[in-house]
Amino acid sequence: MRDGFHYKFWVYILSSGSGTLYVGVTGFFERRIYQHKYDTIEGFHPEIPMPSPVYYESHQDVQVAIAP
Repeated sequence: MRDGFHYKFWVYILSSGSGTLYVGVTGFFERRIYQHKYDTIEGFHPEIPMPSPVYYESHQDVQVAIAP
């Protein structure tokens, strides 16, 4: 989320009903989850049940967010 000069980067894990996991990073968490849920972007195959968030965390530094 961007609030003036304040930046947040989100690392998240989604799980489908079949157990498939998807890991992503975004600066706009709510919008990104919406995109996954309504299949407006590539990610999950249409035949895989709708993904749901199982874990997420925020960081102010994108390098920290994507570090192993």
